[in-house]
Amino acid sequence: MIHTIINDAAQAYRGIIPADRYHEPYMPEQELQREIQDGVEFWGYEEEGELIGVMGIQDKGDVTLIRHAYVRTTSRSKGIGTRLLRHLTERADKTVLIGTWAAADWAIRFYHRNGFELVSEEEKSILLKQYWQISERQVETSVVLTSGRSAV
Repeated sequence: MIHTIINDAAQAYRGIIPADRYHEPYMPEQELQREIQDGVEFWGYEEEGELIGVMGIQDKGDVTLIRHAYVRTTSRSKGIGTRLLRHLTERADKTVLIGTWAAADWAIRFYHRNGFELVSEEEKSILLKQYWQISERQVETSVVLTSGRSAV
């Protein structure tokens, strides 16, 4: 179900993020399994017994990462993402970092509404290379938001 929700919700990226970064499925099952093996702990939100939102949290030692925040397309704008984000950030006792696509303005607005701030371009590059395993192209086309405490 996590895989299904991620790939349903990621349809919002089609035509928004760079074409060379978008593919179908957005997250293959093997990639999801690697994320779980790498320590991403997924939490879900259920409504009437159906999983409709997922969000991951990953401990990286001196920071906590929020990873893969997705809500089913049919269930967006109902506060589900906010509930998941609050639940996970309350569990973190250190700086929380979130990486997302620079072109995903709706995601950036969501994180701003929930108290996160964009880091500088220089800090972004340092953080993405230090805490994420992503391509240089993804570093170029992404942003990082922080819970307010400097991570660098």
